[in-house]
Amino acid sequence: MTSPLLSTPGAVTAEHTDSGVAAHYGDPAHEGRAAERAAAWVDRSNRGVVRVSGPDRLGWLNDLTSQLTTGLAPGVGTEALVLDTRGHLRHHLSLVDDGESTWIHTEPGRGADLAAFLDSMRFMLRVEVTDLGDDFAVLTLLGPKRAEAVDGAGDVLEGVVARLTMDETDLFVPAERLSAAAEALTAAGARPAGMWAYEADRIAHHRVRAGVDTDERTIPHEVDWVGRAVHLEKGCYPGQETVARVHNLGRPPRRLVMLHLDGTAERLPEVGAAIELDGRKVGRVGSSARHHELGPIALGVLKRAAPTDADLEVDGIAAGQEVVVDPDTGANAQIDLRRRPR
Repeated sequence: MTSPLLSTPGAVTAEHTDSGVAAHYGDPAHEGRAAERAAAWVDRSNRGVVRVSGPDRLGWLNDLTSQLTTGLAPGVGTEALVLDTRGHLRHHLSLVDDGESTWIHTEPGRGADLAAFLDSMRFMLRVEVTDLGDDFAVLTLLGPKRAEAVDGAGDVLEGVVARLTMDETDLFVPAERLSAAAEALTAAGARPAGMWAYEADRIAHHRVRAGVDTDERTIPHEVDWVGRAVHLEKGCYPGQETVARVHNLGRPPRRLVMLHLDGTAERLPEVGAAIELDGRKVGRVGSSARHHELGPIALGVLKRAAPTDADLEVDGIAAGQEVVVDPDTGANAQIDLRRRPR
């Protein structure tokens, strides 16, 4: 799909995972400042959209995912993971309930797979799963004045489902109303911002992206998903044993870092490139972007044993690390080993 918002003046098409939407609208630095200090809308219409309806939906999603969804209040956004039995990631869900249905968006190209998986797990429960990737688009608003922009857009957004989190507001907009919604938000004071600005903001907030910052071995503790997408006080779900084991005993195999890249390099590292310490591979890099204040930054995962103060090299670029996940994250069990008296 190619977004109609690519006709916005100054729009430049993004590449790779985000092809079909705008990388920027001519001034990425000012777009980033608007996203941080005022209000900006970001076209994320390439995201997969899935709707789950039916009276059993929240309890059913609670049993399938890592998040506590029973009693989820309408309009409150959250994240959830579908894990395999070994605790490895299968799907990442950004979701909100509107009181009648649960709306989910997921990574580009993954909506149909997610819908098929969910549909296969319905059994006799009163739930209905619909893939709406062709019918609905996601517009994301960033910045401290984003609520004012939504209010100012008026009737154009009437009936649009909104997902509210601390960091952003996601709007599930009918595809035929996408251009009108973007124009109304712009008129209300929100600046168009592309995926370059969005990704830079996401990396600066240490939020990982499934399939970019993760691989087939990723478990939640490694990438700071516990608390954000994993609830530690809920019933059983696939992969819970791994989550509980790391939570109690600690020492996940890898840890998330934010990398401050050498600004003299003209390029950013490729996704999956090696992170090296003294010529030895100690991890892989994921997302990277140029932040309007921090300069070039990236997210990466390192082996747990890699020193937290070491200077690194990423795809031939010098980098300093900012610890996001402590090497000893977890380790919450109180184990008292006592010897039997002789």
